[in-house]
Amino acid sequence: MRVLGAVLAGGQSRRFGTDKALALVEGKPLISHVIDALVPQVEMLVVAGREWPGFVSTCDLPGAGDGPLGGLAGALSHASENGFDMVLCASCDALDLPGNLLDQLQPGPAVFEPLPVFGLWPATLAPVLIEWMAVPANRSVYRFAHHIGARMVKPRQPLFNINHPGDLPS
Repeated sequence: MRVLGAVLAGGQSRRFGTDKALALVEGKPLISHVIDALVPQVEMLVVAGREWPGFVSTCDLPGAGDGPLGGLAGALSHASENGFDMVLCASCDALDLPGNLLDQLQPGPAVFEPLPVFGLWPATLAPVLIEWMAVPANRSVYRFAHHIGARMVKPRQPLFNINHPGDLPS
């Protein structure tokens, strides 16, 4: 099974106030923590929704500003076009991702509850997701996960998601 990793990084960070992917934790940007955790678990990694040095960037589909599902749709399309079977995705604003994220989510489709932006998705879902997003109300990762029958998985350790500057460790 060929697994593409995808860091969902196209958000506008409205609640955070500045670009949270670039917020420094232990001297490096949040996005770098996520990249470091995903790289050993996948064959290749892309960054969805932004340019990042050393990695392929994928565009949000069907267009920019479609939230995490847009980033996921772009990553799924890239995976499908390049012979990958699955996409392991994570948002760019998490710390302490487990080194066995892929193992915890297999078999896919599966998402972590309560953070469905951490998921394992079959690449064949790209056209299904793009069609789903044609309805403006369909922007919820949870709703899409339920729509396709994805398994809800409780992570073995709590995941720490950064939403506000006060969420950053001191």
